[in-house]
Amino acid sequence: MNLKKYHIDAFTDKLFGGNPACVVPLQGWLSDDLLLNITKENNLAETAFFVPEADRFHIRWFTPELEMDLCGHATLATAHVIKKHLNYPEDKIRFTSASGDLEVAFEGDRYVLDFPSRMPVPTSLPSIIEDSLNIKPLEVYQSRDYVLLYENEDDILALEPDENKLKGIDLGHGGIVCTALGREVDFVSRFFTPGASIFEDPVTGSAHCSLIPFWSEKLGKNELLANQLSDRKGVLYCANSDERVKIAGHAVSYSVGEIYLKQD
Repeated sequence: MNLKKYHIDAFTDKLFGGNPACVVPLQGWLSDDLLLNITKENNLAETAFFVPEADRFHIRWFTPELEMDLCGHATLATAHVIKKHLNYPEDKIRFTSASGDLEVAFEGDRYVLDFPSRMPVPTSLPSIIEDSLNIKPLEVYQSRDYVLLYENEDDILALEPDENKLKGIDLGHGGIVCTALGREVDFVSRFFTPGASIFEDPVTGSAHCSLIPFWSEKLGKNELLANQLSDRKGVLYCANSDERVKIAGHAVSYSVGEIYLKQD
């Protein structure tokens, strides 16, 4: 059995920017163990698999460690593959997923993700996370992820969490998103995943399911521009809409290849 594999840089219009994901189209589901092994072999933060279902696609996301409940950049990458490489004729792609129905629309050369809103609520910070931070946050919130509010963009850039200390905490599907007002955009962020093979995620669409309603309320506006300040950088065009958020960005194809699977 041979499978196509697409390597896509998401949330960027330049090669080697944004967040890379692998996308593997399937005609039917393989075993979970095999999907996880393919993801480990791809050695990227996320691999998305999808299967056609009538007028939509069933999408699943895997890290090298586990299956995720939601992933923004790999969904954007999948939409790019379906539209640009598989020549999908419609103006919107509908997905079935572990997080419910998702949609991706096309606006010029941007892909617009329609995702669930996850407003974070105030909480306390576990001591293991607090002890790992070289700069303490002003406020702490949580939805799926811990959301740490900082004073300014300089604090976000200067963060150096202790990865070894954070290996002692299991956040499941979640992570730690650190955020502040931006100098040239509405807000900035960085995202850390304790125990994952890639500690700092370059651009995290799913974290913006919390960041968008959070900053929309604080700033009193529904249209927002965001930067994720990883080494690769990422630009996200955001909109808040009641129980949903829209996250738009670009994508660039890096490579197309084949996976050779020997079936016993």
